[in-house]
Order: sequence, then structure tokens, then C-alpha cells
Amino acid sequence: MRGDVTQPEFGEVWREFAAIHSHGLARVAAATPLVVTAQPARNAEATVALARQGDTGGVDVVVFPELGLSSYALDDLHLQDALLGAVEQAVDTVCRASRELAPLLLVGAPLRRLGRLYNTALAISRGRILGVVPKTFLPNYREYYEKRWFASGAGVTGLEITVAGQTVPFGTDLIFEAADLPDLVVGVEICEDYWAPIPPSSYAAMAGATLLANLSASNIVVGKAADRAQLCAAQSARAMAGYVYSAAGTGESTTDLAWDGQSTIHELGDLLAESERFADSPQLLVADVDLARVRQERMRTGTFNDAAVLAGQPERSFRTVRFSHRPHRRDVGLRRHQRRFPFVPDTRERLDLDCYEAFNIQVHGLARRFRATGGGRMVIGVSGGLDSTHALIVAAKACDRLGVPRTTILGYTLPGFATSDETKANAWALMRALGVEAAEIDIRPAARQLLADLGHPAAEGAAAYDVTYENVQAGLRTDYLFRLANHHGGFVVGTGDLSELALGWCTYGVGDQMSHYAVNAGVPKTLIQYLIRWAVGHDQFDEDTGKLLTAVLDTEISPELVPADAETGAIQSTQDRIGPYELHDFFLYHLLRHGLAPSKIAFLAWHAWHDAGSSGWPAGFPDAERHAYDMTTIVRWLREFLHRFMASQFKRSALPNGPKVSFGGTLSPRGDWRAPSDASAAAWLAELDRNGPPR
Repeated sequence: MRGDVTQPEFGEVWREFAAIHSHGLARVAAATPLVVTAQPARNAEATVALARQGDTGGVDVVVFPELGLSSYALDDLHLQDALLGAVEQAVDTVCRASRELAPLLLVGAPLRRLGRLYNTALAISRGRILGVVPKTFLPNYREYYEKRWFASGAGVTGLEITVAGQTVPFGTDLIFEAADLPDLVVGVEICEDYWAPIPPSSYAAMAGATLLANLSASNIVVGKAADRAQLCAAQSARAMAGYVYSAAGTGESTTDLAWDGQSTIHELGDLLAESERFADSPQLLVADVDLARVRQERMRTGTFNDAAVLAGQPERSFRTVRFSHRPHRRDVGLRRHQRRFPFVPDTRERLDLDCYEAFNIQVHGLARRFRATGGGRMVIGVSGGLDSTHALIVAAKACDRLGVPRTTILGYTLPGFATSDETKANAWALMRALGVEAAEIDIRPAARQLLADLGHPAAEGAAAYDVTYENVQAGLRTDYLFRLANHHGGFVVGTGDLSELALGWCTYGVGDQMSHYAVNAGVPKTLIQYLIRWAVGHDQFDEDTGKLLTAVLDTEISPELVPADAETGAIQSTQDRIGPYELHDFFLYHLLRHGLAPSKIAFLAWHAWHDAGSSGWPAGFPDAERHAYDMTTIVRWLREFLHRFMASQFKRSALPNGPKVSFGGTLSPRGDWRAPSDASAAAWLAELDRNGPPR
């Protein structure tokens, strides 16, 4: 299906499914108001205006800059009671305004306590101050003099503070948990805190915070923006969390410094959104953070728990302030880029790097295995299709790296009952272009004999194209390749890919599931297509070879085991039978890498695939191949994927060796995926029926 797909109308049932809150996401914002120097009342108005904007947009958490109610660059004005009294009035103004607003507000202000002044962040929800967190690390070098005015929050735990008529928890030991929105647990730090070797937010994360917020001022100098972004990305990755950063902007005093208002939102190291810098208008940067993904990543990464144990179990020393968030649970769309091809980056720069690495991982793995075998030949069955073409060019590059002639590769085309002239011609042309030793073995006589021995009606010419008919051919091809490897003192290079292994779309045992080294087993179909495009675009081979590789990319994906339709001439199509690989690879990534529930996979697939006209296609992706899928189609093939994936584990449990390539994972029983072969998809299908879109 091509073009845009309209959203189905299922009323309230659809809206509940389509709400981000139904799938473990929360909408967060980094706010940069236009402050007025030393005018807390004006700053409170600016703060409330952006809070209201966030409320209208369905935002759950809004993070404001450091000392935003007073403004940051005040020097000794911080110590004036007139200003500090006005700040407390501003806090009261924000609290009163927040009563009718949904977002949790994190607001910066200087607050007095027992003869000390603290640089603090206040957590405010629906008129209530949940708690106040003081800044721990006070910069006092170069242009910074914070110790002149503020007391450090280091060691300040278990205390209370009274502000704007409310006595509330005070300390660096606070995290804020929504009682009615699972996984929304917020930890807070302030500016310099995240420049420290061990930021306070690291302990908050180990205590359970999934979303970390940094209220920052941070003046701008050349090159500093990149440093900030790097720190935010690193902290979100190391702490396995979402990270919202908001820095001061226009309105701060420029007596000696300047301010750019940089804001970023990261998740597990990935940049979700970044603001316009040096803006002359208020900014509200919004993105949806997948907090359930954060939780799942921590569960599957034992190092996170080990770090918490070594840190003395911070959850025992932190105070958790629970609050009633009252999430709206509306359909507010999805404010995060959702990649259609999660195994394939959609920026040209990252795509080039990933393809370079993936291709060379395969080349390196195969070259190392060649050295280790002690044999002298690589044996490959070359069909002229996508997977065998890619395995062949990897093998050719491995020969180049090893310094051995490409005739080390024994390429065989093994035509069967449905092999087309086009793919056979492509196979021969490619083997000649690459300079490998090429040969052909017609498997049809042996296949007919085997069918006859089985008493199969196809041996008598009947159009009985069942699984036996198909697997006789697939099995014979692999059988020949193994015996050829014995005969020539070599090993069989497998061509099957990760997508086929996920779906069980391979013949078990003496079939394409088996080889001596499965060089493609860690690479999904969608990435293989791009690796071939990359090899052509980066002149890995000569121009004529590049044209042949492009021709392979344009060939219908088919096992070519069943003759073409007698009336229409249509060849056997894999994707017509089992569904689009681009959807199956999407499902596989989110199930394998993140362990997502099927209903959430369907939700994300809808946002990724329902509009073919939206941006985000990988660089160079053909316009004619830009598809869209409606929800009915997505769910149909998701159910097919789940059934096939669970039913095919026995094939994956007996996989030959092969390198892990993608961050998305591998299905090797010695690697990312260990599962029983006799499990069923029942629980996953039931979850999709229970929580998925209406039918």
C-alpha cells in the first residue's frame, strides 16, 4: 500500500489505544522563558505562560532554567532580602496558577533556610510544592562565583523547608513519583551537578528515577554547546534514563556573559529534540520519552543493578515523594521521531558509518574464520538474489583482505524447477565480474529422483507444490554445497539473513538454515539492501559490478521454488506469502532489542508507517518503494510475525557460527537470544488482542 493512510475512526477505544500514556511514554518539555533581570514577578508570569502552553500540548513534565524566577546573572543581588522575598511571592504565584495545570513543573529559585541561601529546584504539581532540591556542586572558577552567595546541598538530606506557606521535603535525596502513571519517576540536578565526575542524578537513577532533569543557566562560549549536548547524551546513556536539559536564554544580564538558551531532550543516549539557540521568543521544546523502555533496558542490563549495590543501594537513602499526576490519557500524537527502519539509520552521515562498520564486521569475521579452518576454499551457493549476492561480495572483500585470489571462492548456481532466467543470469554475471571460480549444477534431475523415491505426485508432473516439493530443492542445494566443500577442502558460507531466521523462513537441517559459517545471520533484510547500496555508492567494486548489484536490488524477493503462475506469469513472492520484510524487521527490532509488548509495537509501527509522505526515509531510498500501511495491515502481519517467531525457535537453537552485526541484536543461542523451542505465541497474541487497536 502506498501513499498516506488515514487514521481509523473507532471513537473512545481508538483514543485510549493511541494515547502515549497507554504505552509507557511521557511527554516532557524544556522551557526557556524570556526572563527579566531581578524581577521575580515578571519571571513568574513568563513561567506560568509556558506552563500553560505545556498543559495545552499534553505535556507531563516541564523543566525550567536554573534560578529562573530571579534570573541567574545577579551577582550580589542574590543576597538582597527584597529580591528573595519577591522570589517567594513568585513561587506562590506559580503554585496558585499550577492548580489547574497538569504538568509537573520544575522551577529554579534562590531560597533561604536557617541563615543560608540555596540554589534550588522546586517540584510543583497542581498547586502543591512536592519538594525542593538544592544544588550540590557550586562552580567557583573562571567566571563563576556561586560559593560567594550559595550554600552547597552536599550532605543535605532528610530535611524540610518552608516556602510560600508550605512546609515540604528539602534535600538532595528526593525523587518524585507519579502514583498514577507507571514509570514516571523524576530526579533533579542543577547545572554544574552534571559536570561533576559522578553527577547527583546517577544516584537518583539508581534510586529509581527514570527521568532526569537539569535546570541550568550556563552561559555560552564558543564550543560549549557541543560539550553540553555530549554530557546530556552521556548521562542519559550511563544512567539509563531520559534526560531533560534547559539552559537560560534571552533576558539574562549580558554585563559580562551571553546566553543561548540551549535545551535538549535525550533518552538512553539518543537525542530526541534540541531547541533553537539564541531565540528572541520564549521556547518550549517538547518530546515524548519512552520511560517503559528505560525500565526494560535496566532490567536486561545487570550492570545497572550491580552499580546500585556498590553504591549502597541509593533507594534506601532517597525519599520518594508520590503525587497524583492525573494523566490526561488523550490521543496527542507522538512527539518523537519513529524510524521506519530501526536497523537502518536515516541520516546520511550515520548511515555511511553504520554500513561501513556492518560490512567490515562481516568481512573481518569471515576472514578470521577462513584463517582458522585451515582449508583453502569458500563455497557459496549464488542464486542471483539479495542474500547470496551480499554474502558473495563480503567473501570477495575477505579474499582481498586476506591477500588471496578471489578464485579462492567457489561460487555455484544451482538452478531448480522455478529458477528464472533473470536471477540465473545475474548470478553468472556477478560471479564473472567478481572474478570467482564459478560453476553450475542443475539440481532438477536429483530433485525428480528424490520426489519419485518419496512417491510424491510432482514426480509424475502434477502441480503439487507443497512444502515437500519446496524443501526437496532447498535441501539438495545445501547438500551439494556441503559435499562440494568436502571435495574441495573448504567450508560453506551461509547466505541466510536475520529476518529469515526470525520468521523461520529457512529449511531446517540440510537446508539454507545450515552452513559452516553464517556470515549474514546477524544482518536483517532491510540492512542488507542498504549494505549493497553502500557498496555501490562507495565504489567498493568497479562500475560494471555496481550495475549488477543494483540490478539485484531491483529483483523481486523470491525463493524460486515454485513455478510461475501459468496464467499471469507471476513468480513466487516471499513477501506476498509472509508479509513485508520492512514491517517484520520493525517488529523484530522492538521485540528483540527492547522486549516491547505487541500492542506497543503496533502503536509505534502505526506512527512510523501510516504516512509515506512524512520525512525520515533513509538517504537514497527509492521513491517508488516508499510504502504506507494502515493499522489493519500492521496488525495482520504482526500476528503472523509473532506466530512464526515463536514457532521457529528450534531452527535458531541450532544455528551455525556467525558474527553479531547490529545493535538491534542477533538470534544466536550463544548471543542475544536464548529461548525454549517449545514456547508458543499465545501470551503475546493475547496481549495484542487485549491492549491493541480496536478491530
